[in-house]
Amino acid sequence: MNHPDPQAEGWEPMRDNDLPASIGTPFAKQFPDGWRYALQTRSDHANPAGAVHGGILVAFADHCLGCYVEAAGGGVPNVTIQLNSHFLSAVTPGEFIELRGGVTRTTGSMV
Repeated sequence: MNHPDPQAEGWEPMRDNDLPASIGTPFAKQFPDGWRYALQTRSDHANPAGAVHGGILVAFADHCLGCYVEAAGGGVPNVTIQLNSHFLSAVTPGEFIELRGGVTRTTGSMV
């Protein structure tokens, strides 16, 4: 789904939390069930097959899932220990993608 103006729909750009390597600025929005994050994909995110490169999607997921971990950990810096991915379908450049996540368990220094 392409959102010409995500801010008009209540999405706020996370300008102080850009994705690495000029991937872009994620958006955040509070919903009744928690925070959601989004990214407006671009043509330069495409792989040779014309879909958004899986590396872009995984980097976006890793970055935004870290936001959930940071909140659960009281703002303590965190690193990803393991991240597995399975792609169910292709994302077309120009689509506005949305991530929903949450913390299922915290133990000691692990979230």
